[in-house]
Amino acid sequence: MRTAVIGVGYLGRFHAQKYASLPNSRLVGIADPSLAARSAIAAELGVAAHADYRELLGSVDAVSIVTPTPSHFEVAKAFLDAGASVLVEKPMTVTVAEGQSLIEIARGAKRILQVGHLERFNAAVQAVQPTLTVPRFIESARLAPFKHRGTDVDVVLDLMIHDIDLILSIVRAPVVAVDAIGSSVFSNEIDIANARLRFANGCVANATASRVSLKTERKLRLFQDDAYISVDLQQKILTVIRKGTGVGADGMPQVAIEENTYEQGDALKEEIQAFLEAVATGRAPPVTGEDGLLALRTAVTIAEQVASSRRQFS
Repeated sequence: MRTAVIGVGYLGRFHAQKYASLPNSRLVGIADPSLAARSAIAAELGVAAHADYRELLGSVDAVSIVTPTPSHFEVAKAFLDAGASVLVEKPMTVTVAEGQSLIEIARGAKRILQVGHLERFNAAVQAVQPTLTVPRFIESARLAPFKHRGTDVDVVLDLMIHDIDLILSIVRAPVVAVDAIGSSVFSNEIDIANARLRFANGCVANATASRVSLKTERKLRLFQDDAYISVDLQQKILTVIRKGTGVGADGMPQVAIEENTYEQGDALKEEIQAFLEAVATGRAPPVTGEDGLLALRTAVTIAEQVASSRRQFS
């Protein structure tokens, strides 16, 4: 399959390496306006490099779009119109209208549109699936030190959207209420935010994201009728705590604790393999355009609520 990567900065470089290594992929080119970035990948992988992505239109079957978010729509649309299937990094677009348009274009062209929500391929996330029933409460925390990379969007679209997608995929019910607050610290965008989501099935989720923290943390905690579940997304540790069958000497119910650590694995490689398999078979990818749009729609609602609260109390 003829493949390409558009945007070979920090993350795009890894995309190119995966495509170059997979047996069902022939990486025919990469594109990036940065001479330094594209020259480095061209030298590393022995692949043709272009300053303008349009030089690759019509010559690839599948492509990763790893450009800054504001250009996702334009680049993805161009490749879909040219007959290629597209894996677009998250957030899929800046606006909900653009995301909806991409879905319609892909459907009309009968091409695959997959959104790069990488945490779906996290080994701990995949391991927790059989344990999940109907969570009553979910808490997520995604904290990171400040980096200039990613500040073209606020922290909700940059970091929190990972957990929004995970929470939506777990709860599988409509969001009926959103309450959010946030603040800018180092950038012109929101750098720390908290959102409380209420779902139609009664579940409540509390999500916090920060890119101005001293430490890195990516954790998901779930409370359901039969268990408390903790997922360390960074360390790949899954802990499930349930009520035991016996009673201790003090009369308290015994607690059964099961903890497993999983190999770090290669989530990006799995994501790209799943994309290429969907392109080859025509089956829906693990993270569809509709999934990406739902996460985007929720993230935009949160961001709008944060902006509204800042205006109200400023």
